[in-house]
Amino acid sequence: MNGAARHRLRGVLSPVLTPFGPDGKPSTTRFVRHCRWLLDQGVGLAAFGTNSEANSLSTAEKMSLLDVLLDAGLPADRMMPGTGACALPDAIAMTRHAVDAGCAGVLMLPPFYYKGVSDEGLFRSFASVIDAVADRRLRVYLYNIPPMTQVPLSLGLIERLLKAYPDAIAGVKDSSGDWTHTHAMLREFQPEGFDVFAGSETFLLQTMRAGGAGCITATGNVNPTAILRLYREWQQPDAPVQQAALDATRALFQRHPIIAAMKSAIAWKSADEQWAAVRTPLIALNATQREQLEADLAAEGFTIPKAETLAGNDASCATSAA
Repeated sequence: MNGAARHRLRGVLSPVLTPFGPDGKPSTTRFVRHCRWLLDQGVGLAAFGTNSEANSLSTAEKMSLLDVLLDAGLPADRMMPGTGACALPDAIAMTRHAVDAGCAGVLMLPPFYYKGVSDEGLFRSFASVIDAVADRRLRVYLYNIPPMTQVPLSLGLIERLLKAYPDAIAGVKDSSGDWTHTHAMLREFQPEGFDVFAGSETFLLQTMRAGGAGCITATGNVNPTAILRLYREWQQPDAPVQQAALDATRALFQRHPIIAAMKSAIAWKSADEQWAAVRTPLIALNATQREQLEADLAAEGFTIPKAETLAGNDASCATSAA
């Protein structure tokens, strides 16, 4: 494998929350501000992931939002946009668009509508995208999230993909929640240059101790500084204390639907109520939930650094992604 010879994403990345304007379309101004803020915090951009509400966005919307980031001058080499889709042509189109944009990698879900599919079917699906894009710059990070997709990526499938496409298959985000599975991938594939990212900061310390690449985590959207600190200081004596603090903060968000909770926290701290908007079928937190979340976060001393920079307004957000 030529992993050592290519640019490899490492560290902390976040599936970027997608803000919506009053018209219900993605708010490009807020999106750019949030992505720039994440980069300033040291966090990479895994836009169009689960917590981006990516599967509630059209392929055209995602392509447009990626173009907006590039037009704003944000660095493509810090981006790992999600490109997986149930429809093969959508996955190919989004992946090709990301590669043409110069993104460092793509995060690829398996096609997930049909359940109980074979490893052969999944192999053919990933292979079809790679073969169709046919670009040596393509770096695929597999997205294993069976709690959502109910389509797990087995060790045998990953091994076969690595053998068939050693340059294209770059790593994995493992959101299985099963440390045994994550550790097996670290043991079997990380030494070959296949980078394993934990799917949550909950597993960050364990992942780093086992030689992993970092984490791609939802709460990087709201708690980036502390997560990045543990990534950088995982060998320090207080690393277990840092991990416990991260777990406690995440637990506060997970008491509620986490996407709506994170958006509510940004709306609160930025004083921009529009940030609380989600796209159906998700529902924003109600007043009681908001009050409880804010009280819990305040009791912990939770802050979002420079939250005011995330705010938008109706005039600045009038231009939305198509």
